[in-house]
Amino acid sequence: MEPAVVTRFAPSPTGALHPGNARTALFSFLLARARGGRFLLRIEDTDRERGSEQHVATQLAELEWLGIGWDAGPGRDDGRGPYRQSERGALYARLFAQLEREGQAYPCYCTPAELEVARRTQLAAGQPPRYPGICRALDAAARAAREREGRTPALRFAVPGAETLRFDDRVRGPQAIEAATLGDFLVRRADGGAVFFFCNAVDDALMGVTDVLRGDDHLANTPRQLLLLRALGLPTPRYGHLPLLLDASGAPQSKRRGSVTLSQLRERGYLPAALANYLLRLGHHGAPDGWLDLAEMPRHFDAGRLGRAPAHFDAAQLDHWQREAVLRLDGAAAARWLAAELPADWDGERRASVAALLKGNVLLPGDARDWLAVLGGALPPLAPDAAQAISEAGPAFFDAALAGYAETGGDLAALADVLKRSTGRKGKALYMPLRCALTGRHDGPELAALLAAIPQSLVRDRLAGAARLGRG
Repeated sequence: MEPAVVTRFAPSPTGALHPGNARTALFSFLLARARGGRFLLRIEDTDRERGSEQHVATQLAELEWLGIGWDAGPGRDDGRGPYRQSERGALYARLFAQLEREGQAYPCYCTPAELEVARRTQLAAGQPPRYPGICRALDAAARAAREREGRTPALRFAVPGAETLRFDDRVRGPQAIEAATLGDFLVRRADGGAVFFFCNAVDDALMGVTDVLRGDDHLANTPRQLLLLRALGLPTPRYGHLPLLLDASGAPQSKRRGSVTLSQLRERGYLPAALANYLLRLGHHGAPDGWLDLAEMPRHFDAGRLGRAPAHFDAAQLDHWQREAVLRLDGAAAARWLAAELPADWDGERRASVAALLKGNVLLPGDARDWLAVLGGALPPLAPDAAQAISEAGPAFFDAALAGYAETGGDLAALADVLKRSTGRKGKALYMPLRCALTGRHDGPELAALLAAIPQSLVRDRLAGAARLGRG
């Protein structure tokens, strides 16, 4: 039997999530669900300057909105937490002490200026810049002398010599790197704070994470993390590094560059199921072309079909899935989605019926405003094609329509029969000028439903106005 799969998503609370973050979270969630495993959420909140509780709250809300629930994480501890790195300092301190005690890490007293000189010297010599091991061989007396100067040491990992580090990346395939090229790297800063990739690696191991999907900007961290976990006697997860999601300019999406965020998409009215359907197909091949509910997605997710090429965030493709999502809303759900646009004094039945009528013609809630004007307000200026259709039909057609409407009311089929007999028009020649007079445009929801929904006084006014327009 295969071991249970445990995946995780580990955002830093330095801003709202963007679609690239959401894709990583979704893929990790689906990988766990596809294998009957568990999905964890960990908050990597060690950046005290840029992190905030508001960002934490926003990120949790965004994940829940998208339908990504976690089995363990903030508020859901399973005994392996806490699931916030800011609360795990004592654990990190014990591991630092273990590395020092076993001779696998050492204090480094180098100042930023000294490190910069070393870096420039290496570059000038045509060498890759890496820590030259200045403090690795210091004896106790030399260390004491530096501490008397007031230097507070950082902690560096002592990278072993000649060794090829190998791992099989589930996206990029076999990887190999010479350990000697890494240089002795920091694991603890001089201020006592743990370095990001140290916390990240040991937390994955101690929380039982078996599979890590993350952006390929973390690929360079992987050899260091493998060395750390081996030195600490901790298990290593299987890594998969996803190509970054690019924005319209071709640059990687990021909080700092102002990429569109999940919060912004949500505020505009995009539905979570639309975003999930779109993200599933960004750099992941093999999902069916048609719509999938979130509950169906694990059956169609295969980590072996993750692509190596960068994917581009395409707003037009997101809009395609948004239309699919909107069409699947029932009347009550559509009314909730359009709640901010619908008049507050409408009762639930009317809100649901109007929302069901409009949903096929709106992409975002704001698009409903023009149609709500059609149903109960002043029409915008006629579109040129609508004005032409009204003019070609002529005033006699609309006089007949007014007379027929007085007889039939909001029954379109009955009104059409009257107009056929009185004007000889049928098909498009009958329905198009009628639609244009009532709505100001040639497209839109089903005309029969519109006619029944528009107040009778407005129908009469618009038909009369079309007759006057036809007379010039």
